[in-house]
Amino acid sequence: MVKIDNILFEKSINILKDLISFKTISGENNSSIINYCENILKKCGASSFKVFDQDKKRVNLFATLKAKKSNKFDPIILSGHTDVVPVSKGWSSDPFVAEIRDDKVFGRGSCDMKGFLACSLAFAEVFSKSSLSRDIHFSLTFDEETACIGAPLLIKELKKRNITNGICIVGEPTKIKIIDSHKGCYEYTTYFEGLAGHSSKPNDGVNAAEFASRYVGKLMKLRKELKNRQPKNSIFDPAYSTLSVGGIFGGIAHNVIADKCHVNWETRPVNKEDGIFLNHEIDKYANELLTEMKKKFSGSSIRKEIIGEIIGFDRVTNSKACEFVSSITGDNEREVVSFGTEAGLFQEIGISTVVCGPGSIEQAHKIDEFIEISEIKKCLFFLDGVKNKSIIN
Repeated sequence: MVKIDNILFEKSINILKDLISFKTISGENNSSIINYCENILKKCGASSFKVFDQDKKRVNLFATLKAKKSNKFDPIILSGHTDVVPVSKGWSSDPFVAEIRDDKVFGRGSCDMKGFLACSLAFAEVFSKSSLSRDIHFSLTFDEETACIGAPLLIKELKKRNITNGICIVGEPTKIKIIDSHKGCYEYTTYFEGLAGHSSKPNDGVNAAEFASRYVGKLMKLRKELKNRQPKNSIFDPAYSTLSVGGIFGGIAHNVIADKCHVNWETRPVNKEDGIFLNHEIDKYANELLTEMKKKFSGSSIRKEIIGEIIGFDRVTNSKACEFVSSITGDNEREVVSFGTEAGLFQEIGISTVVCGPGSIEQAHKIDEFIEISEIKKCLFFLDGVKNKSIIN
């Protein structure tokens, strides 16, 4: 291994401390952390552009350090999200003030995935001072933790700018192991509106809670069908597409017919076909329920809201991205994971993609989240390998 300069290591830790201090919980304004990251990259000579949400409060950043010489080498995209999941009670220290103890950096997002961002930003100066033979891109997105809401907006802009080739390294926590596939993740909320009334005369109203319950019953039947659709030689665990109901909410009192109810649910399809099948079947059933509801009250409604649809990340036999990472780490093993990432979005527009980053997913989203110092160092070693394979000989 190449010895990592202590100044570079300390710089990574200091940047990580700064990144943790930004309370970038999904759904909230992330412009401050994006401006911070953009400033670091601009000082290194990177050009950049931003892609905003409709309210201009949440923003993606895409920055580029250009190659010193025109060439045919595939550009590299170092990709990560800036948002973190909410915190709950029970932390041993302030979750938004980084604390180092026991050779670990504690703080919300330290592992998922500000550790990777910190290393990449610290290494930007090294890249900028190297005779690069390929472009190095930095992709920073918002709201990955809420069904990848931000990344699709960035991907759309990349297509407009014809940035649709190269190698993308999504730095989610894998302990620098190669992840080359995961299921999709589709999240929905279905809203039911009926007609309120006194519970002593149930036939005078349209009970939204009862129709929602029947809807959930249909989802449970479809869950069994998904299991029966399990593809041969599936690489996942579970091997089939899953479906889960996250909550049912409605009604105001025991003696009032519920006029409103909603159901939160999600599916993790092993392939697009299962996602299409499920949505077709449940939408068809919802129309049958709505016809029945409207017979009693014409103002009844059923509305399915797409919270987010993270497409799956498919295994590719000959993957440039996986081979590139293997050439640096010396590890040829490829694994799959149960969690979702933005990898499939980059893959869909033709960019060879791999998920590989510091830290363990076992520490993500938990009280007292941390990343081991050794993982930071391991990531810097890896980025040094990226540099060595990106300089003019």
